[in-house]
Amino acid sequence: MSEFSRRDALKAIGATAIATTAGSLLGSPPAQAADLSYKPEAGAQLRVLRWKRFVQGDEDQWAANTRKFTQLTGVAVRVDAESFEDIRPKAAVAANIGGGPDIVLGWYDDPHQYADKLHDLTELATYLDAKYGGWYDVCKRYCTHEGRWIAIGCGFLGGCLVYRQSMLYAAGYDKPPATTDGLLKLCQALKSKGTPVGFALGNAVGDANAWTHWALWAFGGRLADEDNHVAINSKETAAALEYAKALYQTFIPGTLSWLDANNNKAFLSGDISLTLNGVSVYYVAKTSKEEGVHKLVPDIQHVNMPIGPSGKPAELNPFTPMFLFNYTKYPNAAKEYMRFMMEREQYEAWQSASLGYVQQPLKAYGDTKFWKNDPKLLPYRNVPALTRDNGFAGKLGSASAGAMADYIVVNMFAQAASGASSIKSAMEQAESRAKRYYR
Repeated sequence: MSEFSRRDALKAIGATAIATTAGSLLGSPPAQAADLSYKPEAGAQLRVLRWKRFVQGDEDQWAANTRKFTQLTGVAVRVDAESFEDIRPKAAVAANIGGGPDIVLGWYDDPHQYADKLHDLTELATYLDAKYGGWYDVCKRYCTHEGRWIAIGCGFLGGCLVYRQSMLYAAGYDKPPATTDGLLKLCQALKSKGTPVGFALGNAVGDANAWTHWALWAFGGRLADEDNHVAINSKETAAALEYAKALYQTFIPGTLSWLDANNNKAFLSGDISLTLNGVSVYYVAKTSKEEGVHKLVPDIQHVNMPIGPSGKPAELNPFTPMFLFNYTKYPNAAKEYMRFMMEREQYEAWQSASLGYVQQPLKAYGDTKFWKNDPKLLPYRNVPALTRDNGFAGKLGSASAGAMADYIVVNMFAQAASGASSIKSAMEQAESRAKRYYR
């Protein structure tokens, strides 16, 4: 937890790095976009709940931007940082009791679970859309409900295949293949060389959800169909689970209990050769003062996820919506904070300081100059355009949000891949659980 007062902010003038040149990549914004601001209420104070950093630069720059906001507005802001897994239940409690943080940086489609308890942010979203090149379509789906914006897209904590180049060379590969079949053969080759791979299969908000949904969709499976009916029990899902079962044989032991931090540790310690992860592994290696960790930097590479039999990119990447509860006493101050944090000067500084750990929800920020500084990071820039929403192919709403929060897809894959359940049984259990939400 950290708290930023006006007094603290005055001591921190200049803390925020300016990550943009004087000329805008988009040219002059429309007058109506440039003029939007909200006047904070007298004596306003805010509480913000966000996830705890895996990348120190992310948290440091968010704090610096917050101090700058306090300096400019006089609004004191307290930021509470919690683990990935704790954000969802804490936000749900706040929604139910009508008290707690004003602003939450949450996950996926969580705002749809309590849409009637959230402020309408359509004006702010429209302003940002016009000024910064438009929202990616997936952001619009995540953040709108019945024609109004109930959240602002803060960004994606996207994942790519992260791998050790030297270990791939030893296994006879230059880079990961671009197909699911090729990836399986690579992982089998890596395992045979004593350099296994590892993908999270515990209830990990980011990594486990990301790779299991990718596998499901890559083979044409889906939890719900276009009519929002449960469709998980299918030959396509069975094919995805067969694939995961074969892939699991190349995993290091222990992945059934892995959360979002475990594969980072395993990769950096040299226990695995390949995983699905965000920028955080590379960031830690690049900024580490430990020689053994820092020397990994030249060996770490990234690539976007392979294409499966469906023939289309089919990625799920963790998405953070930023939303505002109706119970807030200071809605203008809160909306001004959200606007301020999403403006180019603050957002690009945040991107740069975290090496793109959070990828852009607005298309203009795909042109941030820092992306050109390190070609190893470029696959992460692709994340927003490759991402599907977690409700695919159905609708986002309380059903998709509830099913996601219940880890139905992750648990199905864990059961089938490990052999704890047959593929048929795993699908049937997932189907039964999903029907509790899709009524």
